[in-house]
Amino acid sequence: MKIAKPLLLVTTPIGLAVGLYEGWRLAGGLVFIMAALMLVISVAFGSVVWTIRRERAEEEKKKLAAATPKE
Repeated sequence: MKIAKPLLLVTTPIGLAVGLYEGWRLAGGLVFIMAALMLVISVAFGSVVWTIRRERAEEEKKKLAAATPKE
């Protein structure tokens, strides 16, 4: 896992860029549709990650507020 995560984080964008380039060579303007699809998927994935992080921070804030004694 220590090697796999960084490797995936580096190779995925490179592979996507190479794939879009090859798509441009083979299909021309249709690559814009593929790029738009990748953009929509990235935004959706990012919004899910952002929501999870925000909810987790709210939970930790509530736990911290409940654990601290009130004067």
